[in-house]
Amino acid sequence: MSDHTNTTPADSDEPRITVRSHTELADALPYLLGFQPDENLVLVAVHGSGGRFGGRVRVGIPTDPADWPAIADVLTDALVTGSARRLGTPDAIVAFLCREPGPGETGTAVMEALRPLAQHVRLAAGARDVPVVEAICLSDHRCWSYCCPDPVCCPAEGTPLTPPGTSVLAAAAVYAGVAVRGSLRAMERRLLPPDDGGDPAWTTALDGACSHLLPRLLDDDEGPVVGEQTLTAAAGLITRLLQLPEVRDPKEADARDDRAIGLDEAAAVIVGLQDRETRDRAAEWMEGPLAPPALRLWRALARRCTGAYDEYAAGPLALAGWVAWSVNCTNWGSRWVRGPWVLIMWLCMKLLRYIEI
Repeated sequence: MSDHTNTTPADSDEPRITVRSHTELADALPYLLGFQPDENLVLVAVHGSGGRFGGRVRVGIPTDPADWPAIADVLTDALVTGSARRLGTPDAIVAFLCREPGPGETGTAVMEALRPLAQHVRLAAGARDVPVVEAICLSDHRCWSYCCPDPVCCPAEGTPLTPPGTSVLAAAAVYAGVAVRGSLRAMERRLLPPDDGGDPAWTTALDGACSHLLPRLLDDDEGPVVGEQTLTAAAGLITRLLQLPEVRDPKEADARDDRAIGLDEAAAVIVGLQDRETRDRAAEWMEGPLAPPALRLWRALARRCTGAYDEYAAGPLALAGWVAWSVNCTNWGSRWVRGPWVLIMWLCMKLLRYIEI
């Protein structure tokens, strides 16, 4: 396969890292996105004779193979047209097909099952005169190349991936301050209620807050008062979270934040954020020292929107996406951080349709 570097013309003065095999490409994927994708089809644009990585697009793999031709065509078109506007039409594309085996399934079986999808991508790219120079399946800690016919470098049983964080690329990323924020599924879990629905007292508190606050929110005179009370309560919670000691483990950090927020105060802020004007004003906590604890607050509130109140998560999720995007804007010269916040913004847009107030 061809060599590729992780730079683009816009950052050609930065140090370059060359990848020379499909296993090294597989190792590069989390650093290209900022996270490890799950059940995803990822396409990466390649520019120039040196194979500089450019734009990238990602989508969940449809469960119905009948949808694969359409999704391959749409995703390929998005990458080619988007890249053409920014850096010019790509000279090639690298495709990654990521899926973990189901119960009783092997990685090899996953690879064979996804082979038609890889072929659809190659046909869609070829129709746009952009070749797919490599298509890689990642499953069960192994990788397979759909493009390399040599069993010496690409055996039928797949090639084991290097342990995370042990490659040259990983070392260079650490040196550059680049972090991979876990898997996509783990990131989603930080925004969603527990699988068991969480503490039943959360629902009881939301019942009470809705009974008390929703009629006031709909009242022309009382609505602005509720908005001010919501913002005052949110400001107090942000300050409280800011003063908590740092915890590195994400799961422990989320549990710490959940313990620091009372039932009734969380419910009151969640209901208050159903008002659009209040949400717009809360979005002002998008930069400066209060932005990180604000992001933690919006995540914690979204996790409490369970059961009949799952639609109420749209407000906190919208704020989480906005703050996360803003916090990382200063680092967008390094393309590594974009992926996680695109995920959050997608969740926001998906849920905002529920908000009617």
